[in-house]
Amino acid sequence: MNDTSPDRTDNDHAEQSRTEKELSEALEALAGGVRAAPDAYRTARGEWLRRERRRRLVLAVLIAVVFTLATLIGLWVLNQTPSDPHVIFSGAPGTAASGGIPAASG
Repeated sequence: MNDTSPDRTDNDHAEQSRTEKELSEALEALAGGVRAAPDAYRTARGEWLRRERRRRLVLAVLIAVVFTLATLIGLWVLNQTPSDPHVIFSGAPGTAASGGIPAASG
């Protein structure tokens, strides 16, 4: 309990300090007993590289699929044009649409 009242005694403070010291010693002893596996770094690095390769592969496949779909859709749209000839320009005779070059006046 965190007692912040003004009637807190020195005994409470000493007990809290002793508890903190015992807890600190227990955690240090526990941490001192932990030993890493000799190949822990190599294993962790291998897993990280494997995930990185997988991420790059998934990204490359996704890009290829999107590019292929865009190409196929574009070709399909271009192929949907009607086969009958269209009149591109329908201007009055004597204009650029008829193929003649207008005479320069002057």
